[in-house]
Amino acid sequence: MELTLIAVVVVASIVAVAAFSQRLGLAAPLSLVVVGIGLSFVPAVPDVEIEPEWILAGVLPPLLYSAAVTMPAQDFRRNFKAISGLAVLLVVVTTVGAGALFQLLIPDLGWATALALGAVVSPTDAVAATSVGRKLGLPSRLLTVLEGEGLVNDASALVLLRSAIAATAGAVSLWHVAGDFVYSVVIATVIGAVIGLVNVRVRGWFNDTVLNTAVSFVLPFVAFIPAEELGASGVLAVVVTGLVTGHQSPKYLRAENRITEEMNWRTIAFLLESAIFLVMGLSLEHLLDEVQDAGLPSGQGLLIGLAATALVIAVRMLFVVPLVAMLERDERRAAEHLPRLAMWRERLSLLDEREDVNPHRMARITRRVDRAGADIDFLLNETLGWRGGVVLAWSGMRGAITLAAAQTLPDDTPYRAELILIAFVVAVTTLLLQGLTLPMVIRWVKVPGDDQNRLRTEYANLLSELADSAEQSLATVSDATDPEVLERVRADSLIGRREASGASAPSPDHDIRREEYLRLRLLTISAERDTFLDARARGVYSSQTLNAAQRRLDLEETRLQSMSERP
Repeated sequence: MELTLIAVVVVASIVAVAAFSQRLGLAAPLSLVVVGIGLSFVPAVPDVEIEPEWILAGVLPPLLYSAAVTMPAQDFRRNFKAISGLAVLLVVVTTVGAGALFQLLIPDLGWATALALGAVVSPTDAVAATSVGRKLGLPSRLLTVLEGEGLVNDASALVLLRSAIAATAGAVSLWHVAGDFVYSVVIATVIGAVIGLVNVRVRGWFNDTVLNTAVSFVLPFVAFIPAEELGASGVLAVVVTGLVTGHQSPKYLRAENRITEEMNWRTIAFLLESAIFLVMGLSLEHLLDEVQDAGLPSGQGLLIGLAATALVIAVRMLFVVPLVAMLERDERRAAEHLPRLAMWRERLSLLDEREDVNPHRMARITRRVDRAGADIDFLLNETLGWRGGVVLAWSGMRGAITLAAAQTLPDDTPYRAELILIAFVVAVTTLLLQGLTLPMVIRWVKVPGDDQNRLRTEYANLLSELADSAEQSLATVSDATDPEVLERVRADSLIGRREASGASAPSPDHDIRREEYLRLRLLTISAERDTFLDARARGVYSSQTLNAAQRRLDLEETRLQSMSERP
């Protein structure tokens, strides 16, 4: 009964704080941390102590999966250089820099332990940054980079933390650390890709939405456990599984299953994210008691934590400068490839006129050229610039994963309680300082949002393609179909180019021709979805356009499936 009461109070508190934060225009994680800190000093509130394994192995996998499954694979690929730089190289630089600071301020700590704590404070949490950024209209590319960094940097930091902890027990060479990192990445990627591909094919056999969603709930752990057992990065395996599942699900899973799964996962992610931020704040009073019980000066821990906060912020700001310069160089190089792209398109037009060319091979080459052209357009039109770089540099908030990782330090680690307090100070200070001032920074630099006119034009073009494919699918059955039903289907299928029809076709819900209407309408949806998948493979449309079109297809297919299942 006590656990039930606690769960009810926690969920009610989360919902109340989140609703209040929305009215104030604040990111909910910031409010939850502040509320948690305040409650931790209330005598009636019990001490909150959760095993770090519950967070790292129980909460982190579903959180990463829910974020990865909604990340467009196309955007992740196009921003891979920026994401990998922030999520891997910056984590390494921050680990070494913070480790050197800790070794300087606590001389008898030992380099291995100092680097372990440096790895703990190195990964960022993108929840607060993306929450603020979406409200203020940050461009999609900047949000993708922040989200992608948050997906991958936990894996990098935890691998470095594991190597540093191993070094505390014996000598570990730099080559061993590098080899362990490469092994973890390769094995985790393979496991995640295999599980993601098998998952969508197996779940494609299920027509029951409840069963399908239930399988998705255990999927993050199906990827996490074998990777960890093989000594690889379980969190990276979860991320890869989510990316593969999100990319392949429109091809194999029913629209109704995907819509239901999306809503359920959004709810789960909201509750888990909010709970760990609330628990993060609630742990402060307990951490201070542990430091005092260990006979360590809490004031020193607070000061070292503030110094580490200044360091990680400065390191990120310095790192972003060459990163943005490198991205701008790539944009200039992309412009240089335009003549070569024009040459390839001219050759394709000549090959298309020949009759001896294999049509399937021609389609593959055309798709590759279209994708290359779309990538060039992306680099030329979706630039970050110095304005985006400023926001990126100031979005280095840490989260509850930092605190949970600090608590995995071995019990015999010197100054363990103080080190956990230092990690807490870094996480809370960056979260509140940068999280509360990020809106002001975004308004100050005036980062331009997405080009809405371009997105509207893209969306109209994509719907036109879908409409053409629907029309072609109806052409194969037009001779054997009731004209009124066919006209009704054609009018409903020509999305974006719908023409007023003079036919007074009765409602298919109450007509004897209802089954024929549904069969033809689902036929057109299938043709539209095939065209959608081909357009996505060509890469000529932005993720915002593709997501909008997919959502429209999914809703319409779900409505039709529901009609077909009625007696």
